[in-house]
Amino acid sequence: MGFTPMYAEINHQHKAKKKTKDVDPAASLSVNPDRVQHFSSLSVSLSCEGNSTEWKVKRFTDTGLSDSSMWGTQTGSSCTIKPYWSGSGVFWCESGSGEFSNAVNITVHGGIILESPVHPVTEGDPVTLSCRLREQELLSDVFFYHNNKLLLNDGRGELKMSAVSKSDEGFYRCEHSGKKSPQSWMSVKGEEG
Repeated sequence: MGFTPMYAEINHQHKAKKKTKDVDPAASLSVNPDRVQHFSSLSVSLSCEGNSTEWKVKRFTDTGLSDSSMWGTQTGSSCTIKPYWSGSGVFWCESGSGEFSNAVNITVHGGIILESPVHPVTEGDPVTLSCRLREQELLSDVFFYHNNKLLLNDGRGELKMSAVSKSDEGFYRCEHSGKKSPQSWMSVKGEEG
């Protein structure tokens, strides 16, 4: 599960475009709530911030490429994913002149979710993962998995990493009372110098 290959392909295409300009993406895509996984009964907002006023939010899933008119409501440079859409995809902003933002993975699910960072985290930074069932409070007695391997669990509802390293990169999921979240990819980037 997960969209690492698609994310990597989209990033590769964007980097190929950037080589001629050698600049950062022209926009930044932010997600609210700021996490990878979301409940299908609640709205998810995506906002494009950058030099253009003509941003459109795009999505790539296993069924192909589409813009927000198919699965959301776009107002200006912001878009809301329609409630009760369910699935996973890679989302990004694109302008009429071909400029683009960073790409993010988003999963919308009806059951238990893993709360994990939507953007890459920097080596050395602290990260906390948690598990939530619908809109309820955070769950306790949760099992966390990294690349399908059970991590040590002390019975709390959070997995705290005081300083992430490249070895922490990978797929994460949580499990509570037999209910499993989807997997999410956590990307770790090198320290900015």
